[in-house]
Amino acid sequence: MSTHQRGRTFVALAAVAWSTAGILQRELTLDLPTQLAGRALFAVLGVGLYVALVGRGGFRAIGRGGLLVALLLSISSGSFTTSLIPASVANVLFMQALAPVLAAVLGMLLGEPVSRRTWLAMAVAIAGVALMVGGPGHPSALGLGLSFVMTLSFAATLVITRHLREVSMAPATCLSQLIVLVGAAPFAHVGQVGSQDLLLLASLGIGQIGLGFVLLTIGARLIPAAEVALITLLEVVLGPIWVWAFLGENVSAATLVGGTVVLAAVAIQVRAGEVAAPQHA
Repeated sequence: MSTHQRGRTFVALAAVAWSTAGILQRELTLDLPTQLAGRALFAVLGVGLYVALVGRGGFRAIGRGGLLVALLLSISSGSFTTSLIPASVANVLFMQALAPVLAAVLGMLLGEPVSRRTWLAMAVAIAGVALMVGGPGHPSALGLGLSFVMTLSFAATLVITRHLREVSMAPATCLSQLIVLVGAAPFAHVGQVGSQDLLLLASLGIGQIGLGFVLLTIGARLIPAAEVALITLLEVVLGPIWVWAFLGENVSAATLVGGTVVLAAVAIQVRAGEVAAPQHA
């Protein structure tokens, strides 16, 4: 596989990992602080073990860039879950669809060009997400603000990861979840956590968050930030499919049509990547 193909593969696998959040979180019976603290704890344990075994230089290699990424990832992770309280899922997902645009703009400020095909793919993807969730709706100021913070911090993470390829980002991922853990732990209710909740939290922390972010930070070094953000929208498409397949929830026609449009947008960009791979590799 070429460098470009490896980058797309890692990012797509990250999106697959993230897309399992719905089927896992639906079964939790815990309040928000306990969920945040539990997921973050297992993410710290899982990613910390990965860093100890295979990380390049361990936590000593994190550097200033890694510290900034850790802060941005913790903000993105925390604001995503928190935004679901004052804002609807549709509002949050629609704002998430703007991440490729923000990543493209931030990347351009650092000298990374964005092709017309990529702009077209981003426009198609936003239209597809709008079909899936029914448009942005009328969120509250708080919900809109949290959703925007989530999207902006995620886009900035992708751009920094792309431009600081020499920095090991796995330790940054671990540190980001440690920040979330420290912030949420004082408000968590450990006594609420049963055996099933514990298993779900472990799956979310190690698989959905930890593995997802590790795969992302590997792939984001290899392809442009706008393309990374675009491919991660596969999470929006796959999430409803897993809920339908494993929990028996119906999937609306709009979701299917919108998901197909998002997949078409990703296909447009992947095709562009195949053409441009020799220049970007």
